[in-house]
Amino acid sequence: MRLSEFRIAVAEEFSEAYGRVLTRDLVLDAVGGLTADQALAAGVPARSVWIALCDASDVPAERRYGVGLREARD
Repeated sequence: MRLSEFRIAVAEEFSEAYGRVLTRDLVLDAVGGLTADQALAAGVPARSVWIALCDASDVPAERRYGVGLREARD
């Protein structure tokens, strides 16, 4: 998953405004206790951050690639 795909998936799943809040404020244990923005800046792969965000937000498996998006690249 590319960073641009991550951003689209976040906006599609959570809305653009709420997605920005989540990526800035929600601490994700699965990526070392960082927020999504911090994890991405630290070099954690976008796909790992997306999965961690989905897990923390109880996003169903069928929507893990974002609404209307094809399956993400690894």
